[in-house]
Amino acid sequence: MAERRRVLRQGLRGPVEFGRPEPAAPPGRRFRPAWAEVDLGAVRHNVAALRRVAGAASVCAVVKADGYGHGAVRVAKAALAAGATGLAVALVEEGVELREAGITGPVLLLSEPPPEAFDAVVAAGITPTICSVEGARRAGVAARTLGASLSVHVKVDTGMHRVGASEDEVGAIAAAIADDPILRLEGVWTHLAVADGEASEDRAFTRRQLERFDGVLARLAAAGHRPPVVHAANSAGTIAWPASRYNLVRCGISLYGELPGPSAAGALAGPAGTPDPAGAVGGRRLRPVMTLHGRVSAVRELDAGERPSYGRLRPLPVRSVVATVPLGYADGLPRALFDAGYAVLIGGRRCPLAGMVTMDQIVVDCGPGSPVAPGDEVVLLGRQGSEEVTAAEWADLLGTITYEVLCGIGPRVPRVYSGDEDLQTRTTVLPQPEQ
Repeated sequence: MAERRRVLRQGLRGPVEFGRPEPAAPPGRRFRPAWAEVDLGAVRHNVAALRRVAGAASVCAVVKADGYGHGAVRVAKAALAAGATGLAVALVEEGVELREAGITGPVLLLSEPPPEAFDAVVAAGITPTICSVEGARRAGVAARTLGASLSVHVKVDTGMHRVGASEDEVGAIAAAIADDPILRLEGVWTHLAVADGEASEDRAFTRRQLERFDGVLARLAAAGHRPPVVHAANSAGTIAWPASRYNLVRCGISLYGELPGPSAAGALAGPAGTPDPAGAVGGRRLRPVMTLHGRVSAVRELDAGERPSYGRLRPLPVRSVVATVPLGYADGLPRALFDAGYAVLIGGRRCPLAGMVTMDQIVVDCGPGSPVAPGDEVVLLGRQGSEEVTAAEWADLLGTITYEVLCGIGPRVPRVYSGDEDLQTRTTVLPQPEQ
């Protein structure tokens, strides 16, 4: 087993050169030529940019949902190395995974744990969010059972209406925490519902949320509760709402190199009023962290009028070379991309889909006389030559948001990590084309 691990590490040491032959496949190797590259250098770059724009506020890196599909453990380590002061997760299991990977920095659970999970939260040294007096009681019981003091954050619902204590309930929760000597009220926070909106109604609502939150903080202070950590800003708040930064900001989508919405783009407008589409945050451009790649697995030349793939939905307008690429909707490429006009990059050119996306494969119209051959690299998300396909482009085509695009890249697509001295995949060595 040690020899196997050594071979896997050596096969991916240093810059990844996918055209280079690899040794014979070890047991468990993935043979499908498809992968997502995760640039940990971009994570560190983005943390530095966000720290600059956050000013005096600390940056908490949100790594829930397996780091938005990028790999929570690797992203967390990169973010902390770049100066993030803590991490945030949505599930108890996500926090436990970080601890089992040896990460010792602060981990905030963004909702109140289920009753049966409090012992696990305390045992793992995770900071829970508390939204009820009963939640505070359970936290205290779990902490005493395990003989460990516990810091907690209280979440206030100022208008998101998803989770959190009402403004009228917060005082009683804070009192319950203060009355239990094993608990410490470390933080109070809220979540902004439309900080990414640019409509006047959205901006008015965000201002009202912050006013409500400030009122809660004032009432807590009057009752003697002054938590050292106060936070409201998500990525949009961090970039577009300076008043929301308090002394901690929670950065999710911006950590992965994407802007959260139009208000953030507007906040980044230059002197001419034109936003930088790449997101110049804190004087530095955000860098997308994930790119998606495959290799051509088959090529055929088809006559005009042929209708590739399921449903035979669209005839080829002219005789054309059609390439098959082994990625499909089971990997995060929605079927809707076909009708939306999605194109991949092959040889530095945009090539549209020739037929409906299938579960495991797509077919691509490479045009008349194309020299494309099996083994050629295909970029589905990212840059090739002077062309680029972005997550924002996917989102626009699909009528969704970049969060869903990135989180949708499925677990059977191996993640290959670059920008790190200890370069490795989450799974195994990738197959190489024959030379």
